[in-house]
Amino acid sequence: MHSCGAIIRTIQTEYANCSIPPGVNNPGKLRLIVAVLIVTSTLGRIFEKIELCSSLAIKRLVFSGRRPAPAPGVRQEEARFGRVPVRLYRPRGPSTHPRPAVLLFHGGGWICCSLDSHERICQYIAEESGALVVSVGYRLAPEHKYPAAYEDCLSASQHFLQHLQHYGVDPARVTVCGDSAGGNLAAAVSQTLAGRSDLPRLRAQILIYPGLQALDFNLPSYQQNRGVPLLFRERAVYYSLQYVQGDTSNLEEILEGCHISPDMRLQYQKWVSPDIIPEEFKVRGYKPHKPSEFKPGLFEKVKRLREPTLCPLLAEDTIIQQLPESFILTCEYDVLRDDGLLYKKRLEDNGVPVTWYHLEDGFHGIVNLFDYCGLSFPSGKRGLDRVVEFIKGL
Repeated sequence: MHSCGAIIRTIQTEYANCSIPPGVNNPGKLRLIVAVLIVTSTLGRIFEKIELCSSLAIKRLVFSGRRPAPAPGVRQEEARFGRVPVRLYRPRGPSTHPRPAVLLFHGGGWICCSLDSHERICQYIAEESGALVVSVGYRLAPEHKYPAAYEDCLSASQHFLQHLQHYGVDPARVTVCGDSAGGNLAAAVSQTLAGRSDLPRLRAQILIYPGLQALDFNLPSYQQNRGVPLLFRERAVYYSLQYVQGDTSNLEEILEGCHISPDMRLQYQKWVSPDIIPEEFKVRGYKPHKPSEFKPGLFEKVKRLREPTLCPLLAEDTIIQQLPESFILTCEYDVLRDDGLLYKKRLEDNGVPVTWYHLEDGFHGIVNLFDYCGLSFPSGKRGLDRVVEFIKGL
């Protein structure tokens, strides 16, 4: 009985800590989704305590969800690109010319989600845009730490670009796409391929609320949306640490900025700074943050957080200048909003064409909820339709 009371109190506390902004459309639906996720998280901790299974296994099960029915206008096929599992979504309609293609890297904080979790999005993009969509099933952390996910996405992309003729794809119209952690992977892969002369050049990159840096978790969007679902400020750091080192020790210190030296902060402030964020994004409240005392030991321990293949926002201008046309989607009520805004500015400053779409009533993960039974969000579909429109215009 005592444990039941503790569980109820935990659920109540976590629910109370959530902040549903008044500007969000359909707040009741979002509250219901949050309640389900909190109950799932609590059950996961209980199952882990009684050694039935890990809490992460429960989370992965719920995030992958029930696989949707096949889309009538799309032919699906399982394959492997080397060691990497992929799922191909090919529009059924006849095509007189080679098709465009989209390599899609799913989100999920590098630790969950799967080919199944993003199946409906892939079906929709293929059916509506006429593009062949290739969903990449990269390895997940913490079992496979950084750079495993990046290496799998890069390997799958290289394999596909080397065999485009086999798939009837136009080599001049291949795009990489990803949401959240998948947006991070798409940006990193795009940067790596930018200087390759032995492969067809990517036509575009599509970054849907991407996470692009781990230097400053006190930018305006991290402060304003710290408790807004579906991604809390603390969870953003939690996922990064699981990916990089397989554990979340030092989470609080990293939130406070103890992992970045004063010299490094000065070096990168031209790219990662609240001063670069347009003033209209600070009106909901922002207090300049003074970093806590620098800890050299922590700096050394998490040094990989500074690598551009993990933090694409830190890539040099010589790389950024070579990037393809870009589409960036941001959401107002998302801790990662400012990562997208900062990258948009870097791309534009380096002459890269950018199409930016901002969902003023959006929150992190909303595009994934574009067609979610009775819990769908029209804004999510609006965002996905803009992605489709961008692909069709390439």
